Parts: sequence; C-alpha cells; structure tokens
Amino acid sequence: MKANSLKKSSPVRTRRAIINLLKQEGPADALTLAERLSVSGMAIRQHLYVLQKEHLVTYTEEPRLQGRPAKLWQLTSEADRFFPDGYAELTVSLLESMSEAFGNEAIAKLLEVRTRKQKKSYRQEIPKNHSLQKRLETLAQLRIDEGYMAEVERRKDGSWLLIENHCPICAAAKACTGLCDRELELFQSILGEEVKVERTEHIIEGDRRCVYQIWLK
Repeated sequence: MKANSLKKSSPVRTRRAIINLLKQEGPADALTLAERLSVSGMAIRQHLYVLQKEHLVTYTEEPRLQGRPAKLWQLTSEADRFFPDGYAELTVSLLESMSEAFGNEAIAKLLEVRTRKQKKSYRQEIPKNHSLQKRLETLAQLRIDEGYMAEVERRKDGSWLLIENHCPICAAAKACTGLCDRELELFQSILGEEVKVERTEHIIEGDRRCVYQIWLK
C-alpha cells in the first residue's frame, strides 16, 4: 500500500482498511495502525472512535512501562458482516434439517462426499512434485479464493504455518464439528504423507484465527 494511498481515499475506505487490518493481524494500538496504513495517528483515532460508535470495534487497555496504558483495538462480532459468511443461516438450517430427517449418518456421508470433491479439486492445482513451500503457497491462494484470508508463514524451527484469519463457514462448523475434522484430513492428504499437519489455533474454540503447523516428518 502506497504511503499516500489512504490519505486520498474516502473515510469509508479508510475505516474498511482498519477493519481488514484488525481482522488479519489482530488487536493493535492506534500508532501501529497509523504506521501500517500510512495515516496520521490523529486521523486513525478519529476513525476508531467512529467505528466504536458503530459497535464495530472495542478496546482493552494494556499496561506500558511508561505513561498511560495503551488501547488495543479489536473487532467486535458486529464486524463479521464485512466478511463472507458462506450463507451461514441457510447452511446451518439445512444441516439441522438433514440431521433431523436422516440422522447423523447422513451428515457423515455428506461430509465424506464434500471432502472427496475438495481433494480432487485441490489436487488439480497442487501437484505432489512441487516443493512443500510451493504447495503451501498454492493451498493458501485457493483458500483465499474461498474467503479464508489465508497466509503462509515460515518459522525459525523450519516448520510452516498456514494461517486462516477468517472462516466463511464458521456458523456451519459450529453446528457440525465434523467440518473442521475434515479440513485437517483434507490438508494432510493434499500436502502429502511426508508432512505432519497439526491445528494449533481454532476459531471454534475461541481463538481469533485458525492456524495449522506443518513440518516434514
């Protein structure tokens, strides 16, 4: 993002940029947001107060060694409407109706079919002969296209993190926990038997994001 790009944009676009940054990177103080978005600290605070009045952000105070505590701003659940929800209400309703009509075995079969189709689709885009880094980068892009706000990060210990900052099927996953189990199976299958995949953060369990640690066995 160019240094002066947000200065020339409308207040609405700047506030949306703040929302996106808080969603992707988590809680931050006004100075950090100002630096990341190349906007003055005073302007960022004004935007934050507007967002707070709209119930889109809130803050907690973090003690500092000197001076006043810092305000760490974060999104509220009201901000979820800015991100894809995967037709949450309809999906949950259909899952509940299917379970009631056909039982849990029908849900398990549905998940099996869905995962099989995902594996086939992903394998067409992620050849096994590619490096682990390339496979992860391609996987992250596929997930971005599906609304997961994914990114890949290399750790100092040589492992990788696949980070998903948003879950467009979160409501459905809460209603049907098997969806999350199948995603682990999906990633393991696509990335290959020579790697291990472990979920270390989980939105369903209250974390801000879903994180998968991947390393060669």
